[in-house]
Amino acid sequence: MKTAGKKLYQALNIPQFEYDEILSRLKREPNDLETYLFSAMWSEHCGYKHSRKYLKRLPSGGAVCEGENAGGVLVGDHVITFKVESHNHPSAVEPFQGAATGIGGIIRDILAIGARPIALLNSLKFGKLTDKWVKHLFDGVVDGISAYGNSIGVPTVAGEVSFDTCYTASPLVNVMAVGIVHKDKIKSAKAIPGNHIVLVGSHTGRDGIHGASFASKELNENSKEDRPSVQVGDPFMKKVLIEATLEILELEEVVSCQDCGAAGLLSSTSEMGSMGECGVELHLDKVHLREEGMEPWEIMLSESQERMVFMVTDQGLEKVLNIAKKYDIPGEIIGKTDTSGLYNLLWNGEQVASLPPDLLTSGPIYTLTENEPEYINEYKNKECKNFISIEEGVKKLISDPNFASKKWVYRQYDHTVGNRTSLKPGEGGSAGIWLDEEGGVVGLTIDSNARQVFLDPYNGAKNTVWESYRNLVSDGFNPLGVTDCMNYGSPEKDEVAYQFVKSIDGISDACRAADVPVVSGNVSLYNESPDLRVYPTPTIGMVGYTDSYDKLIKNSFSKDETVYIIGKQIDEASNIGGSLYQMAYYDFLGGCVDSVDEKLEVALKNTIFNLKDKNLLGGCVDISEGGLFGALFEGLISGNSGFESVLENTEITEKILFGEITSRYLISAEDTSQTEKLLNNNKIPYKKLGKCTGNNIKLADITLDLAELTDLYYKTIELEMAK
Repeated sequence: MKTAGKKLYQALNIPQFEYDEILSRLKREPNDLETYLFSAMWSEHCGYKHSRKYLKRLPSGGAVCEGENAGGVLVGDHVITFKVESHNHPSAVEPFQGAATGIGGIIRDILAIGARPIALLNSLKFGKLTDKWVKHLFDGVVDGISAYGNSIGVPTVAGEVSFDTCYTASPLVNVMAVGIVHKDKIKSAKAIPGNHIVLVGSHTGRDGIHGASFASKELNENSKEDRPSVQVGDPFMKKVLIEATLEILELEEVVSCQDCGAAGLLSSTSEMGSMGECGVELHLDKVHLREEGMEPWEIMLSESQERMVFMVTDQGLEKVLNIAKKYDIPGEIIGKTDTSGLYNLLWNGEQVASLPPDLLTSGPIYTLTENEPEYINEYKNKECKNFISIEEGVKKLISDPNFASKKWVYRQYDHTVGNRTSLKPGEGGSAGIWLDEEGGVVGLTIDSNARQVFLDPYNGAKNTVWESYRNLVSDGFNPLGVTDCMNYGSPEKDEVAYQFVKSIDGISDACRAADVPVVSGNVSLYNESPDLRVYPTPTIGMVGYTDSYDKLIKNSFSKDETVYIIGKQIDEASNIGGSLYQMAYYDFLGGCVDSVDEKLEVALKNTIFNLKDKNLLGGCVDISEGGLFGALFEGLISGNSGFESVLENTEITEKILFGEITSRYLISAEDTSQTEKLLNNNKIPYKKLGKCTGNNIKLADITLDLAELTDLYYKTIELEMAK
């Protein structure tokens, strides 16, 4: 690497005060190779130096595998493991490979603790879909996800896609993986002295070098030059690596496992040594390479895909290498663990680096400077004026790509491979995966609401957790645990720091109130360019469970059923702040974000399950994006029914129909007297909205053509992508 006359640490963008800290801790000057190691491990992407202090606020009580590659929740004798991560920067410059290797990376995290991957989800954010560059990114990312996920035989079962100008230069590509492992077969990443280090998987090349540091800086006009920092995936190697890894981890002689992700061999082995408080000795000339002439620093920082690291006893070495040979995968003994307490790197027998692994894995921790952005109070006073007709507003909402059907996306994904999918994309607010091992169904969802978080970071983040909660409840799942991916701009800017910390507090308080632990997560910062910064976008993945398929709830309203709104009522829809409708039609944000009623949320869950148990519940749809009308429309088209309301003309307003008020569901029922009796007994607020009948939607004196709206809903994205 040319330093252009600079000292190496300056060329690697290590700040002076961090370099001074390295000197103080190391008590000497690091050599060139060690400087490369620090540049990667103390980067934001690996070191979490701006976020680690605040992530400790998240509640993790009840989580399984805390502190490992992926966390989980216990269901019977099995652990459902899950984690969401970002691959934002790589996808901005190379959308296909960026998205594909994002899938590969999150699969390895699940695999590393011994779990079989059983499902994938994704949360995608792009600029306006009318922009040609955005279409290129959108098409490339979806293609990358489908090409990789379909090839490895793991179904992509759920997700979300949003479009806003703020994501034009910095798309967000968050991917979530879910796995299953018996509680007695979990493997740790913790190393133990006296074992061999075995690298199994693809050959190491120069792809992905500096990937960690690339993901730790803002994007700019020169970011396309960072293409070499984007890894290249091989899904067919990954498929056999999955099977080989699971077979290797069945061996008692395999002590621990770690995947090669960000910072590759460096992060995986140094973290294993640090967790186990033991020494690590690596012989870099033993690493199987794809390219000639690679230097030690390149081997250590390479992020070549499809590689796993195992700590193996003497007795297990031959077994591990034979399994690798059986699957025709390269496997090499590249080192050992010892009691030296040092991270020693050797090259052709010569020691080229030596330092305590803790120095690499315990980088600096920053205290952020938080200042409430001036725009927050300014935006609270913004109001929508010159209200339009309801008919025009409905069409605008239905045809907005943020609300319109995402069938163009999910039809490219294989969501049935593996024979576990019980709720397919479009069939519910969440997805369902058979848990044959325990006889029930696992519910999966992934959500975000960046507009609300932008307006009110604390309440917006809090509401995002409860939106995921309602998605699971509306399908009949009991929420069990959360994973999060925190996508923000530069934490060095005061208003971003404020957004980030308040979001953490909102998520923490919501999870405590919902009694769900945060089991894993990821932070992605510096998602901005000189012209645009993404909205603060905390993505929430949530897992739930029901012990019987018969307890699942349909998300459709059928002919002759009566529809009710339960929870917060129509007279509480005082504003449409942060709503999709507001952005779809008025193209600005403003107003106050609704504050969730957490006790009511829990009471609503219990009541919905009670209605289902008593066979009084027809369908259920939670109210989120699109407001009351959005939920009603989705329930009607799923049930192939029209609707006639009993609302007064004064109740057919923009705020009532489209305001995104929390703590509400729409439910349908045939036995209205018994349903209302149970709601009254449980002290749940409710209002009868109307009856499912006919072929159109009638709201007082307004008649909406359901066939026309359905056509707009299903064809909007497809037609735009065909232009």
